[in-house]
Amino acid sequence: MDAIQKWQPTLRRRIYLLRHGDVSYFDEHGKPFRPATVPLNEEGRLQAEAARRVLAEIPLDRVVSSDLVRSSETANLVIAGRRLRLETFPEFREIEPGRLADIPTDAVEQAFLLAFSGGIDRDTRFLAGETFGSLMDRVLGSLRLLLADPGWQQLLLVAHGGVNRTILAHALGLDLEGFGGFEQDPGCINILDVDSAGRWLIRLVNYTPYNPSKKGIELTTMEGLYLQYRGRHGM
Repeated sequence: MDAIQKWQPTLRRRIYLLRHGDVSYFDEHGKPFRPATVPLNEEGRLQAEAARRVLAEIPLDRVVSSDLVRSSETANLVIAGRRLRLETFPEFREIEPGRLADIPTDAVEQAFLLAFSGGIDRDTRFLAGETFGSLMDRVLGSLRLLLADPGWQQLLLVAHGGVNRTILAHALGLDLEGFGGFEQDPGCINILDVDSAGRWLIRLVNYTPYNPSKKGIELTTMEGLYLQYRGRHGM
């Protein structure tokens, strides 16, 4: 009789997937920042430092962020003091909005509040801008490139709410059908494990180390943005 083969633990790699810290998309005069250059505000820097403390003992091998200021600034704060080089990928940029002026006035509220949960498909445009199909293609394409690199075991990836939702929904096999089922608060941490066959295991979603109980965090990202927009226009 053949000897029974002993079970061996599955080998997995781990991705620490973060959303950038808080930003102010409008200055004190109500003027909007350019989306590509908006920096972290004071609260956002504190959120990134909270993430740094939580991840301080994690032996990270590779650090990647989008090339937008708010994402790379968060990543650099998280890895401060480590001998790690930040790599920036433009493919991990947030989904691009269009010109709000192109959206009919009576449709702006719905465009914001249902942006991530209004029965979206690949052809749906985010605030009259980029399609969700385009977002999925560039994000998941770059994710596949990261997974094809055997040189890391623990990866830090700092991106954006829409990007993170894309990755989380993909890990669950839901893609756009599950896109609206996740919230990504500023400075949050997600933990995903993946094995050599591409099977995912989600261990943590939307953990905010600066506020673990979510006290006072009640609005979605898009609801908060809509309030900023409405305040700017005196609505």
